[in-house]
Amino acid sequence: MKPTKSSGKLGVLIPGMGAVASTFIAGVEAIKRQQAKPIGSMTQMGTIRLGKRTENRVPAINDFVPLANLDDLVFGGWDINDENLYEIGIRNGVLEKTQLEGLRDVLEDNRVMPAVFDKSYVRNLDGTWVKSGSNKRDLAEQIISDIQHFTQAQQTENNVMVWCGSTEIFLEVADVHTSLDKFEAGMLKNDPGIAPSMLYAYAALKAGLPFANGSPNLCVDTPALRELAQQQELPIAGKDFKTGQTLMKTIIAPGLKARQIGINGWFSTNILGNRDGEVLDDPDSFKTKEQSKLGVLDYILQPDLYPDLYEDFYHKVRINYYPPRGDNKEGWDNIDIFGWLGYPMQIKIDFLCRDSILAAPIVLDLVLFLDLARRTGMSGIQEWLSFYFKSPMCLPELYPEHDLFVQLAKLKNTLRHIMGEELITHLGMDYYEN
Repeated sequence: MKPTKSSGKLGVLIPGMGAVASTFIAGVEAIKRQQAKPIGSMTQMGTIRLGKRTENRVPAINDFVPLANLDDLVFGGWDINDENLYEIGIRNGVLEKTQLEGLRDVLEDNRVMPAVFDKSYVRNLDGTWVKSGSNKRDLAEQIISDIQHFTQAQQTENNVMVWCGSTEIFLEVADVHTSLDKFEAGMLKNDPGIAPSMLYAYAALKAGLPFANGSPNLCVDTPALRELAQQQELPIAGKDFKTGQTLMKTIIAPGLKARQIGINGWFSTNILGNRDGEVLDDPDSFKTKEQSKLGVLDYILQPDLYPDLYEDFYHKVRINYYPPRGDNKEGWDNIDIFGWLGYPMQIKIDFLCRDSILAAPIVLDLVLFLDLARRTGMSGIQEWLSFYFKSPMCLPELYPEHDLFVQLAKLKNTLRHIMGEELITHLGMDYYEN
């Protein structure tokens, strides 16, 4: 089934209007005004090969598939302090003040809605711009009401929701998550297994919005909310935007494995000083993030299949809150490797990155691709969007694909598939047989 054409305004609703969200929205507004280029966005700058190499058909992705136009995007969201996007941008300090001044009119017009927030799930944050309700179902209904008011005020044809909020404490799938009926009953009982991010996911799906989870929270990755997504025929994706250190791992580890180079240990440490760093200073929030970051190498390296190369390799991840750095995260990796005849070598990486600058184009691509998936009739987990996540969602009976290059092939072949083009396997033998 080919996608229907995009029409009208597309609303982008974001729980967690912090550094990532404000950088994303300010960036899109700057691009609309031709003040900047959409660097880092596959939907805006990427190409896709069609057919044989000899055909020289390599259109831009946004010419190949009917994505929504950036001029049609409008924005809204929730946060725990009563601020507008200009104030948030100034406070976070990701973008230069001179750049924000050039967008001040449109950013000041966007004031955040009161958030659903519970300090017991994010212990290192406080806020006063929060909703109150008789139970968690009531809070979810208030989010749905916000979505309806946004839709009417902005006259949007469709909306997409992307969670850009903080990392919540570690939660595992419990009985309340095993079916939609149990989840809805649990909301009425204020079940502690239902975190705020889950209420946003529930509200989005109930209101007809595709949903992506940009944090490592359990959030939409439960049987109950997968059931709701299928029931509503909506696409979902997650979890945890792949930006800095993990991006490097998904580039380097597949290369080492491809060359059958062994690994004894991989030590990773980070410093960052933004709200994300402050939240992760709490051990229970860090545990959620740690689970997301640690699983990457196990799935890529497959030590059970390559015991001589990767059995019992040591993997340690540390994140340290260091306020002077703000959003400018630094990640150090020490990789102890071994090669022919077991001789040891080392790789050292020092990645001085900007967390929100790397995350912003991911948000844009997810918005446009999820909207495309909805218009194509795709529902449930969108594994082809694993390219953007540290801990990609997949069916329980499958293992997630972490290899960045396999993820990229999956994404582009999905685009070819929905547009009726031949899938590309890169076999290439037919060039030499004819």
